[in-house]
Amino acid sequence: MSVLDSKVPKGSLKDKWTDYKNHIDLVNPANKRNIDVIVVGTGLAGGSAAATLAELGYNVKTFCYQDSPRRAHSIAAQGGINAAKNYQGDGDSTYRLFYDTVKGGDYRSREANVYRLAEVSANIIDQCVAQGVPFARDYGGLLDNRSFGGVLVSRTFYAKGQTGQQLLLGAYSAMNRQIARGKITPFNRHEMLDVVKVDGKARGIIARDLVTGKIERHSAHAVVIASGGYGNVYFLSTNAMGSNVTASWKIHKKGAFFANPCYTQIHPTCIPRSGDYQSKLTLMSESLRNDGRIWVPKNMDDVMAIREGKKKPTDLTEEERDYYLERRYPAFGNLVPRDVASRAAKERCDAGYGVNATGEAVYLDFASAIQRYGIEQAKIHNITNASADKIYELGAAIVKAKYGNLFQMYEKIVDQDPYKTPMMIYPAVHYTMGGVWVDYNLMTTIPGCYAIGEANFSDHGANRLGASALMQGLADGYFVLPYTIGDYLSHDIRTGKIPTNTPEFDAAEKEVTERIEFFLNNKGEHSVDYYHKKLGKIMWDKCGMSRNAAGLKEAIEEISALRKDFWLNVNVPGTATEYNEQLAKAGRVADFLELGELFAKDALVREESAGGHFREEHQTEEGEAKRMKEFQFVSAWEYKGEPKDAVLHKEELVYENIEVKERSYK
Repeated sequence: MSVLDSKVPKGSLKDKWTDYKNHIDLVNPANKRNIDVIVVGTGLAGGSAAATLAELGYNVKTFCYQDSPRRAHSIAAQGGINAAKNYQGDGDSTYRLFYDTVKGGDYRSREANVYRLAEVSANIIDQCVAQGVPFARDYGGLLDNRSFGGVLVSRTFYAKGQTGQQLLLGAYSAMNRQIARGKITPFNRHEMLDVVKVDGKARGIIARDLVTGKIERHSAHAVVIASGGYGNVYFLSTNAMGSNVTASWKIHKKGAFFANPCYTQIHPTCIPRSGDYQSKLTLMSESLRNDGRIWVPKNMDDVMAIREGKKKPTDLTEEERDYYLERRYPAFGNLVPRDVASRAAKERCDAGYGVNATGEAVYLDFASAIQRYGIEQAKIHNITNASADKIYELGAAIVKAKYGNLFQMYEKIVDQDPYKTPMMIYPAVHYTMGGVWVDYNLMTTIPGCYAIGEANFSDHGANRLGASALMQGLADGYFVLPYTIGDYLSHDIRTGKIPTNTPEFDAAEKEVTERIEFFLNNKGEHSVDYYHKKLGKIMWDKCGMSRNAAGLKEAIEEISALRKDFWLNVNVPGTATEYNEQLAKAGRVADFLELGELFAKDALVREESAGGHFREEHQTEEGEAKRMKEFQFVSAWEYKGEPKDAVLHKEELVYENIEVKERSYK
């Protein structure tokens, strides 16, 4: 028997964080100089945490597998970051951001964490502006906002379609200042391969220098995991190809519980798959749904003519198009939440209305927006009787100013001009909803081991409100962890340096070394990618957007068999004392195989549809309309205290604050 304690403070939601900060233990500046913290991952969460902890006075070591923290996958985020500043005067508030986030998470987030997130959101914008992040501004020079799916207000701050990149450069500059002061020691091109526990507490990590192959021991008083999500368990996703689950999985195997492992976000606005040869998918920002209208042909004859190249989408009249989101959900239109948009696109394509060669694409059309903006600009510039070409020119210029880099990226990948031909989009695996279980302090079930940003489960439930990932990463790093970790470290001011010449470090390094030697000596028949692709196909076909009990049971058996074959037949070339990408990938895929099995087991026991994942009985248009009605008017179930956070740990199903009970999956 075991109990998870969320450590959520008592009192009303709006007072919890303030009261908590007033009563936690602190570490004075002189004592901070004697305390070491390891941060694994240097994206928005890890980079902001490392910079802030170092500025407070702690000694920080950072680890990333990229050649620079600037290459973290946070750089790929496009559309924006939410904050409840109500600059538009359209009724936004901390509570509304909190409610939209919980609702966007399909009522599976921890409310106390989400309210705290909404509370500190406004501070994030001020912090980033002070760092020089070039947010878009309106005509008068004030910070601009745009809408995102799932909300009825404009609260999203953005920097064209490069918001993640600009925010990461802000965090990176803050890191560099601390590196220059000697408070951060960066270990780039290093991968964490295990966590080291001493007397039950996280006291360090084993890392591998990816360039030389050297195995290194690093000790600290606390370890922070900020290594992102595990969307690449599907092989094809919008994640960078190097994104992996290894850091999270290693701490899980040492006792950190996993929460909601079967939930990933299916993003509705991605460039469709064009063949089996692809290694990743490309995200197109959800901000495009502000001005783009989503449709498929109404008539199957038109669908087939477009697929065969006999018709172009621009040949179809308005009456021949089905703007299905506007038809089904008039209050939200094309700005429905991501899970609703994703399921709706899949439903239309499954019904045969997909418009590309694979039948897995719908249109995202900017013709109406270009026309609307063009007419508006003609009036602003006092151009009377403007020609159609002039209206197009003026309108396209406005669209280019808002989304130009996204349009350019699409054209380079697809070789079609999205100003003149509708984009093709289809849902794809994007952000990770599940992750390492953490309490209100962001600590895992291993004392002294924290998980922040996408690596933890707490804020996003079974789905994610658009533009809230960057918000969570920076909130955790800049404003939450620096408070909560101090409460724990206040008990370590007399501990002194943690030695690395101990039996615990010896055992962890031995385990890491033996695994590396196994991979290099196995001499099997198949490459690492062979297994990763096979896993990805099982995951998408049977654990993806559409699930059923029979398929999930098959997936569990198939992944188990694939995992056994991997350990028998994987082939890893090269040596351990050089840069060896196949060796690094082998370890990551081994972890994905174990996670995939856990993922399928978790999905099997959840008989409801949630987020972008649905059980087959909900795949009808009527079922979707019912779900959206619940979303739009009343919550699926109203809050009565803290929701239950479903957690799967090995062969047990765990609910927060409820005793663990054994559960068989046979």
